[in-house]
Amino acid sequence: MKNPKKPTHTPKDSHYAKLRRAHRDAKAVQETTGAEPGNKQHAGLLDPNRSVLLYGLHPVRAALDNPDRKIRKMWITKNALNRIGVSDPASLAFEVDLVTPQAIDKLLPGDAIHQGVLIDAAPLPIKPLDSLTDSPIVLVLDQVTDPHNVGAIMRSAVAFGAGAIVTTLRNSPSESGVLAKSASGALELIPYIQVTNLADAIETLNGIGFETVGLDSEGPKKLEETLSGQRIALVLGAEGKGLRQKTRATVKALARLDMPGAIKSLNVSNAAAISLYAAHAHLTD
Repeated sequence: MKNPKKPTHTPKDSHYAKLRRAHRDAKAVQETTGAEPGNKQHAGLLDPNRSVLLYGLHPVRAALDNPDRKIRKMWITKNALNRIGVSDPASLAFEVDLVTPQAIDKLLPGDAIHQGVLIDAAPLPIKPLDSLTDSPIVLVLDQVTDPHNVGAIMRSAVAFGAGAIVTTLRNSPSESGVLAKSASGALELIPYIQVTNLADAIETLNGIGFETVGLDSEGPKKLEETLSGQRIALVLGAEGKGLRQKTRATVKALARLDMPGAIKSLNVSNAAAISLYAAHAHLTD
């Protein structure tokens, strides 16, 4: 008589399976709704206990350095452990698994460049808009959907000392590994505030002293001629669609980036960097 088969699944296997299911569920949301995985417009993902999977050396090192980031678990190779500067993983306040790169591969989509490290973290706390009164520059994004563009904008925003990025709950990326990797650590350095009504948020910024300027290729004046005051909120729209009508009606001014060449429009991340430079120059002039 044959011996019954011994169980082959361990608690670790079950945890990995749970993370893989979470990734598949988020992908299904994207495929059925067109939203970014993890977008907060879906009630099931409003839970602050949901997982944000962050990977790559720069995003993870920045998360470790961010006192506001709650990390639940880390999977890391010995090589990556040295590269992020952790000499004693037992000193960390969360569980650390030393694994092979292949073990991390199984937890992430095939195109994720994890560099040997992955963390399971909680979403960052949301900063209220009325706390931005000490910020000289704020960026507002009107349904910019590509996490690579938003990540690049975050890097520029941090470089020019912006106090926050404000965007929509719908049709914009929530915190994710893709966003954090594109931002190369900047996600941990600037508040990323998602709101249900962008026009109301712009009105709030107007009310606390910001000069809200919408970037529009048909703007009546050059951006440099429009900037005024000591607090500036630059409002940029999605490529192709630009600013929505309600957004255009809510900002205090519309302005254009004056470009002498044959091409009159730029990628939104490039437009954000140029606008931030102009705003910073105005404020420090």
